[in-house]
Amino acid sequence: MTDRLCSRRALTWLEPYAVKAACTVPRGEGGRKAILLPDYLREEYALDALAEYAAVPDDPSREVPNPVWKALDAQLRQAWAQVDRLQSEYGLEALSNLESKHRTMRGFKIAYGKLSKKIWTAWQRISQLEKRRAAVPRRVPVREAIDKPVVKLAPERKHLTNLIKMVAYQAESDLLRLVEPHYRRADDEGRTLIQAALASAADLKVTQRELRVTLAAQSSPHRTRAVAALCEELNRNEAVFPGSTLRLIYAIQEPS
Repeated sequence: MTDRLCSRRALTWLEPYAVKAACTVPRGEGGRKAILLPDYLREEYALDALAEYAAVPDDPSREVPNPVWKALDAQLRQAWAQVDRLQSEYGLEALSNLESKHRTMRGFKIAYGKLSKKIWTAWQRISQLEKRRAAVPRRVPVREAIDKPVVKLAPERKHLTNLIKMVAYQAESDLLRLVEPHYRRADDEGRTLIQAALASAADLKVTQRELRVTLAAQSSPHRTRAVAALCEELNRNEAVFPGSTLRLIYAIQEPS
């Protein structure tokens, strides 16, 4: 229960800088722009619960997004989508109308009266939802948004995990910039590709001078080629494994 409550708390003063540190903007899988900010960091680098379970009381007057307003806003977006769909259907029927079938606009309106009524009803619903949403505050104190104690993680270790998140996000962003020239869908799926590569199985081979890391092939040939190009970019840096003199060499298996 504590973990669920803590995941809803406000940002600390450190977390916004994790996003500013990255020059690239994450995007959703469907191609739409989606700056995920703290939610992205919490989901991808969920370190809080691993580092600290202790919770302390939080400020109950702290403002958070109103869940009622968000629910009405979602309904309003659905209502607008329905209006767009119905109007497109009506316009298509008008465009394809044959004069021999409906010689006048009056005749067309009579023929498609049911569709016109649906459009009018949808507009009325939009008007009602806009009035309901306008009457609801967009942000409310957190004590009004949840019916459980308002708590947050103990701050000392939380600051440390925030710093780890910042470093992890920056490292992922750096890898994304390296792979962008080699991956056509980097804007939409670049971060997913990086995460999949980092989570892949790998073979390690140690020689007197090198530590060779060979990743397993990815889910598709074009992803494997993109990761292979990324490995070449990393090898140009001639990085050394920390605490040793072994040079890190990255590669990936050829797709079968």
